[in-house]
Amino acid sequence: MMQLVRFYLTQTRRHHGVLLYEWLLEQARDRGASGATAFHALAGFGRHHWHEATFFELAGEVPVAVEVIAPEAVVADLVAAIDAEGLSIPYLQVPVELRVTGEARQSGQ
Repeated sequence: MMQLVRFYLTQTRRHHGVLLYEWLLEQARDRGASGATAFHALAGFGRHHWHEATFFELAGEVPVAVEVIAPEAVVADLVAAIDAEGLSIPYLQVPVELRVTGEARQSGQ
């Protein structure tokens, strides 16, 4: 079963000198994820405080979500790798069915 996992972090957070969202995208790709995207948020709030993409927030506390779509085993491997690095990143994981519009038409059905 395919899974969608969404990690929540801030734009300038780093791991080993690399932006964390870039590190997550690389880890997902290296483990065989079907796809992954980093989204820059306009605004949001979490357990600690409010974040908003205003002029004063451009210093780095702007929220970012990294979404990964992959088989359950790939997601489990990715989460285990994050844990092994000692990172604490809140995330959401849900089963998904990935579809593409027009596929039935293209296959002649």
